[in-house]
Amino acid sequence: MSNFTTFRTLATIGRNTLGRFQYCAFSYPNQYGVNRFYSQSTTTQTDGTMEDYKNAKSVYDFTVKDSQGADVSLEKYRGKVLLIVNIASQCGLTKGNYAELTELSQKYADKDFKILSFPCNQFGGQMPEGDGEEMVCHLRSAKAEVGDVFAKIKVNGDDADPLYKYLKHKQGGILGDSIKWNFSKFLVNKDGQPVDRYAPTTSPKSIVKDIDKLLEA
Repeated sequence: MSNFTTFRTLATIGRNTLGRFQYCAFSYPNQYGVNRFYSQSTTTQTDGTMEDYKNAKSVYDFTVKDSQGADVSLEKYRGKVLLIVNIASQCGLTKGNYAELTELSQKYADKDFKILSFPCNQFGGQMPEGDGEEMVCHLRSAKAEVGDVFAKIKVNGDDADPLYKYLKHKQGGILGDSIKWNFSKFLVNKDGQPVDRYAPTTSPKSIVKDIDKLLEA
């Protein structure tokens, strides 16, 4: 059986037995972060969710969930400049941010830089897509290459993800620490320290000079 025939058979199985979202993942295994959704797992940290965020020394102390619910230690990003952003699919800022985040991903593909995207549905219910295959298909359809994409989280309130509690604690906003809307952005240096925070309306491309400065440090 040829490779093409084998692939077509797998795609048909995916479509007929696992539904249209799984079929999307079978059909586009190397685009729009699909592989990253299924290969993020690392050894689980003993402190799990790092609830005591105020005592964290860097983002490397935190463990988050990938789109399939497996633990991912942010230690894997040690030595990289990070742009952490809460994304949404139906926001007025989505199109521009998706396009520019994709541009940054491609521009720095061979550099020590990574975008970490966290879907969030807290602002106007504008991220209704579910984790896993549904998110993969959404990003493929939007032609959005927005770095490594994790499980949907909350960024405000008592049940906000501990990573975001830490980011807000280290880089408070002008009008308070809370995240104001979709596409708020945090820039993290190579030592895992949050060094800057940008408003939802800040263009990702306008952050290039700050990214370059950290990469050259």
